[in-house]
Amino acid sequence: MEKLKKLISGGHYLVSESNPDAVFSPEDFTDEHKMIARTARQFVEKEVRSHREAIEQQDFEKVVALLREAGSLGLLAHSIPEAYDGLGLDKVSKILVGEIVGSTGGYGVAQSNHTCIATLPITYFGTKEQKKKYLPKLASGEYLGAYCLTEPSAGSDALAAKTTAVLNKEGTHYVLNGTKIFITNAVFSDTFIVYAKVDGQKFTAFIVEKNFPGLSLGPEEKKMGIKGSSTRSVIMEDCLVPVENVLGDIGKGHVIALNVLNLGRFNLGAACMGGAKEALKLAVEYTNEREQFGKTLATFGASKEKIARMAARIYAAESLQYRTASLLEDALGDIYDCEDRKLVGSRLMEYALECAICKVYGSETLDQVVDDSLQLHGGSGFIQEYPIEQAYRDSRINRIFEGTNEINRLLVTGNFFKKVAKGELPGKEAIWNAVRELHDGNTVQQSGPLAKEKAGVASIRRVFLASAGIVYELFGPEISEEQETVMKLSEIAIELFAAESAVLRSEKQIMKNGLEKERVKKLLAEMVVEQSVLKVQVLAQEIIGGLETDKASILKIAPLIKQELASYHVENRVSRIRELAAVINDAKQYTC
Repeated sequence: MEKLKKLISGGHYLVSESNPDAVFSPEDFTDEHKMIARTARQFVEKEVRSHREAIEQQDFEKVVALLREAGSLGLLAHSIPEAYDGLGLDKVSKILVGEIVGSTGGYGVAQSNHTCIATLPITYFGTKEQKKKYLPKLASGEYLGAYCLTEPSAGSDALAAKTTAVLNKEGTHYVLNGTKIFITNAVFSDTFIVYAKVDGQKFTAFIVEKNFPGLSLGPEEKKMGIKGSSTRSVIMEDCLVPVENVLGDIGKGHVIALNVLNLGRFNLGAACMGGAKEALKLAVEYTNEREQFGKTLATFGASKEKIARMAARIYAAESLQYRTASLLEDALGDIYDCEDRKLVGSRLMEYALECAICKVYGSETLDQVVDDSLQLHGGSGFIQEYPIEQAYRDSRINRIFEGTNEINRLLVTGNFFKKVAKGELPGKEAIWNAVRELHDGNTVQQSGPLAKEKAGVASIRRVFLASAGIVYELFGPEISEEQETVMKLSEIAIELFAAESAVLRSEKQIMKNGLEKERVKKLLAEMVVEQSVLKVQVLAQEIIGGLETDKASILKIAPLIKQELASYHVENRVSRIRELAAVINDAKQYTC
């Protein structure tokens, strides 16, 4: 294997600004990226959307037929190495497909689940024999997969699982007993990645096939949304699993479970972004046709503000998502054939913080956009005839999938402090510098057409670092018990990643093509930063206002944190909103 790449540490954006040229964005797509996107888009438009009603009515035969067709087109093989009949494409290709398929709701959930958390455990942790046996079939769609982690008493606390695995007397099979719940794709899956405790203690992963003796399924769950995706319990009663189907090392199942979920969160962010783009398109189409008081809804200022706000939020989600895709490719692109499971696990964990942000920001972007879109539909949005009704229902699960957004928020700040403690991030130095700049007043003058926005991003970073320093000084290692504070600190970290990603992307394109050609990207970045700064102002007030202390060092810096963003002024907001909305309305869809 070639020499492994030296990576930028995960969470680096929290302690230092980035160079625009170092950040990947959709404008950097290669011809290969565009080709796989075109294939996915044609498949969705010609095949999946025409069967929306059948899928919604849980015609799982149709879902399976579509998945097999996706397999024939290579849309299930992007993350499987060429050596096992896959395409071996990069993480940008992975989320391009995920974004486009994600706009289809329930069907998209089925396909994304199969290609990500149901397949990647074998891709990254399987033996050569396991990869040879399963990956070609998973790539083609001959086999469809599911991921079995959640149990009745083990949700977010996955390691509290009670499913057991005991080696039989002959030493040929493990006998599994337990129940997994809320399992996506259960009814039509051929393989199940199942987690069980060997001898009741050693948390371990297994590849379980549907025909193994002792495996059965519960009834189909009656869900609020994503009805086109099967959801059932998977029940194992003395289920016999051959010893060669142990996945990874015995007792190291957590390395697979938790790290693969990082990619699941990343993937979910892409799907949500695709869903948000589709919901915005539905809103634009409807408001440009529907008339009230002699004018189309699109001409009203209130409608324009919603459209512009949706577009800006999607721009930020898109920017941070593809930025993360490039980071993950740097981490994982050279280890497809790596047999060092410890290295694989550490690489999968490197950008856990960014993956959590993709999931949180993406899912909440989708929720905001479908809500605004439905509101713009008025009463029609409440009628099943209109696709936005389904999109609204389908959206809600995403804040729960792959670890709740609350768990993921705790993960963001938790990972930051862990990396600082291990010396992987220069957190102490960055905090000291931020506090000093707050005391002295920031003297760094930003330049260029996005100078104000870059200054806003720098201020958000100072607020995060100074707040993190105060919080850690007050609570130390017990910080994890202060969830009310940690959640707000994470929210600032999330807003920083979103705002910086949008600004870096816009700045890069303006430097390349000029301001006149990239006017829309400037408007979008301005609106993203404006919203982030206003939100962080409130969060900082809440963090400081929630602390009870008489420490002089904290009392001295707290007012400076509150004041840091107070000088940020919003200007010409209405005219910018109207200009941006006009661009979106003319295009009849999200565009930048």
